[in-house]
Amino acid sequence: MTDNNRARYLRLVSLLVSIFVALPLFAGVTAKSPNGRIALKQQGSQLVVYYQQHPVLTISDVGVVMTEANASLPTAERQAGAPIGMGQGGVTSLEGPSKARRIDIDYTMLAGKRLHCTNQCNEYRYTLRLPSGQEQVLVMRLANDGIAFRYELENLSECRLGAEHTTFRIPDGTPRWMQTWTDSYEGFFPLATDGRPASVGRGRQLSNRWGYPALLDLSDYQHGTATYALITESNIEDRQSASCLYNDGEFYRVVPDGNDVVISGSWHTPWRVVIMGSLADIVESTLVTDMAEPSKVNDTSWIKPGVVSWVYWAYNHGSNDYDIIKKYVDLAVAMHLPYVLIDAEWDEMKAGKTIEDAVAYARQQGVKPMIWYNSSVGWIDGAPGPKFRLNKPEDREREFAWCERIGVAGVKIDFFSGDNQMNMQYCQDLLECGARHHLLVNFHGATIPRGWQRTWPNLMSTEGVYGAEWYNNVPTFTSKAAAHNCMLPFTRNVIGPMDYTPCAFSDSQHPHITTHAHELALTVVFESALQHLGDRPESFLAQPMDVQQFLGQLPTAWDETRLLGGYPGQYVVMARRCGDVWYVGILNGRDEQQTIRTDALKSLKTGKSCDVTCFADSGDSANPWYISHPDKLPLSVTLPARGGAVFVIDNSN
Repeated sequence: MTDNNRARYLRLVSLLVSIFVALPLFAGVTAKSPNGRIALKQQGSQLVVYYQQHPVLTISDVGVVMTEANASLPTAERQAGAPIGMGQGGVTSLEGPSKARRIDIDYTMLAGKRLHCTNQCNEYRYTLRLPSGQEQVLVMRLANDGIAFRYELENLSECRLGAEHTTFRIPDGTPRWMQTWTDSYEGFFPLATDGRPASVGRGRQLSNRWGYPALLDLSDYQHGTATYALITESNIEDRQSASCLYNDGEFYRVVPDGNDVVISGSWHTPWRVVIMGSLADIVESTLVTDMAEPSKVNDTSWIKPGVVSWVYWAYNHGSNDYDIIKKYVDLAVAMHLPYVLIDAEWDEMKAGKTIEDAVAYARQQGVKPMIWYNSSVGWIDGAPGPKFRLNKPEDREREFAWCERIGVAGVKIDFFSGDNQMNMQYCQDLLECGARHHLLVNFHGATIPRGWQRTWPNLMSTEGVYGAEWYNNVPTFTSKAAAHNCMLPFTRNVIGPMDYTPCAFSDSQHPHITTHAHELALTVVFESALQHLGDRPESFLAQPMDVQQFLGQLPTAWDETRLLGGYPGQYVVMARRCGDVWYVGILNGRDEQQTIRTDALKSLKTGKSCDVTCFADSGDSANPWYISHPDKLPLSVTLPARGGAVFVIDNSN
């Protein structure tokens, strides 16, 4: 036998062995994604999720329980206090799946990580029977980049949601990055390898309540697979609350927040979503909006993403000062920014001026003004105003009609009170009324995105993040920001726009120790249809003209997004394309110098020649910028501690 024949024979034997080894492991799989990477295997009332023929995640319990309308409803905490584990839901049988129904997803967004979104999934239906006699359908969609499932119930008669028993089993030893739940989702994502409760708050109480998204490292390095999963949810509709996770050891149960709605007829839960694959698959996925309802806004011609000049970071109470507002309008003019945000307390304008004066000045300068409101359901006592103008439908209609009449382009609405059904319905009512009056919407002090940016494309951004505003509050952020900034692209920003308010070259109440290039790179690495620039006018106008022009031309809606490299909390290489131009943001999350491979940059060059601009750190505190126009794209970059870099690759020539 020749060497070539021997090699061919050995490859064939190896292939056959791998097939026969995989067959017993994969036996019983009855549902799979169109590309075959993701599959589902039923084991009694449990469902095991496979990725590339390896079991990676177990859904150890399923089902929801409805109660009579007059029954005492458990709170979220009481639901979570019930036993969590295998079979605790008491599902009598899980029958199915049905024959697969192919779903081809194709839609266009006005903003986000990708404007033209496509996906494919196979939908299967399982019948669940509970000891109570209730019957419900588990609708399972296996997409090419993850799974989404929900429960559908029929013929209900004056019921309310009692509890949900969906439980994910995350064994100890599994690396995970999870945020302890708060109603504003403003927290860190520390690395953990077990389900021990986290200590939170000034009293350092222990909490086993976790907010979405939750990132898991499910890699099987023994078999050479690097697999990650991101757990979240999508498509909150009328009569629904949002949910979170409570755990008891390795069992994490989905627990909906308070919902007092009495339900008759048909009802379903939101989609429970698990994005799966490599880190690039996670970051680039649009599965959250894929599962959301299509747009309810017919005419969207007035919806324009853009960069915003923002008062609050430097002047916490500046929006009641007409002269300070004028400074930020003038900054927008100088840097060619389309928007200015007039923040809280504009209803207390000093020196005889009013908000209408400020709005008129901005419009005269060709800048679109947006204004702030207190939602008046969260922080009210001692909080800034204006308050109680949006809660009642008739008041909201009158207020938004006034905004439209005087030329306000959008509203920032702040201080919500959690994930319950009341808050979820209120947010949808605000979006609907805002769309009717051609107002962009930015939610602050609010829950995370769950796909509403597709359904209501006037939702431009949501806070739900521990962002640069925290430099105003406590000294904690100074030392944690760089690593946190390298965590958010893999967690919070995956699921939707994130109003982090990036890019500050000077200091607020507490200093930042990230470099100038790191701060500039945040405007590319972080996606938000409204990108609020945090710094003061004097600081921006003191930067080199190249930096000012970069910010003035910065897109905030992207045709394409690619993760070219990175690891949670360590570093990020994020590429986003608008037309023929690629913007690449690179972050070092470490407190030490780091060399990062950038050979993937060459894939962004589409022609023989292109114009490249690089913004980097010089290492000189007196002159911190190194701006160059390299002929060749580098194979690696060396960044200082907490440093960064930006490449602009223009292929239009």
